[in-house]
Amino acid sequence: MTGTLTNYLFHQMKIGDRASLVRHVGPKDIELFAAVSGDANPAHLDAGFAAHGPFGHVVVHGMWTAALISAVLGTRLPGPGTIYLDQQIRFNKPVSPGDTITAEVEVAELIEGKNRVRLTTTARNQRGEVVLLGEALVLAPVEQVTWVPGDLPEAVVLPKGRWQGFVEEARALPPVRAAVVHPCSKSAILGAIEVRDEGLLDPILIGPGAKIRAAAAEAGVSLDGFRIEETEHSHAAAARAVELAACGKVQVLVKGSLHSDELLAAVVSKSGGLRTERRISHVYAMDVPAYRKPVIVTDTAINIAPTLEHKRDICQNAVKLMSALLPVVEGSFDCNPYVHGSPTRKELTLARAATTKMIPMFCPLPLDFSSHN
Repeated sequence: MTGTLTNYLFHQMKIGDRASLVRHVGPKDIELFAAVSGDANPAHLDAGFAAHGPFGHVVVHGMWTAALISAVLGTRLPGPGTIYLDQQIRFNKPVSPGDTITAEVEVAELIEGKNRVRLTTTARNQRGEVVLLGEALVLAPVEQVTWVPGDLPEAVVLPKGRWQGFVEEARALPPVRAAVVHPCSKSAILGAIEVRDEGLLDPILIGPGAKIRAAAAEAGVSLDGFRIEETEHSHAAAARAVELAACGKVQVLVKGSLHSDELLAAVVSKSGGLRTERRISHVYAMDVPAYRKPVIVTDTAINIAPTLEHKRDICQNAVKLMSALLPVVEGSFDCNPYVHGSPTRKELTLARAATTKMIPMFCPLPLDFSSHN
């Protein structure tokens, strides 16, 4: 909000005085109002749902329009220091996304001795149609105020999690058989129950049965319907999970409450059946609200000092993963021969040629690294 606000005391107003403001309303305004108010009525948010409603399209929350009346009263007439006492409202027409609304108040009555003012309240769209009509009763300010408001915080409507679409897609498919390895903590048990109830995974719990049941008791949940594969300890649980994966009885391995190195040691074991010629690697899949695309960083957890061959495998793994999901996000960072582990341009060219796609690749990332396309 900009500009200086000046209020009007009771004796400074007269019948017929008016004030107004104009606001344009778009989809982001509707989403923001829904987020702040908690009014998630699909008539305001879901075009498919609203298409079958009385108006045939999404409509703006009625109270968004009514809030403009409050804004006029509090900032224009009577202005800062006004106390809202009562408001009668009639919504005459729906407000649609893309409308421009003019909210206006007009002094209708000055109630002597009580410092109260009654005002008619009206809101019209860009076609001059009355969308809201009513009457407000306020307590007029008691002190003259000239107020220079500070800048309001910027309101930003962030998109839903960028990975949510994959979750919704998965819900529409049959659940995937998964081995949950050593789920011997409350959080691991609750995670297994959540993915099962969401219809995402069909979990097999692998580990010491007594510890698994104790974790379920701590979580206050039942294990009815779960298959439990009993093993003596976490190492054995990891080995059994890999065995089930190697023979195709499970499609996914899920880490429970064991250390990552225990599970990965079984995965990369030469006798486990899952090891391939390619180096295993890790990705961080990040959803950064201030950035318009998902960000993938690899490898930040498994390969601490990779060789050129390892880097090639890391790149191939990331490309294969991202090719199945979305366009690869690339970093904007050049080679630095003084940074340990930073490959030369020649090495980068050789590694790039070995990947399945011509994907730009960059050197180890500093903590203040920023991505762009």
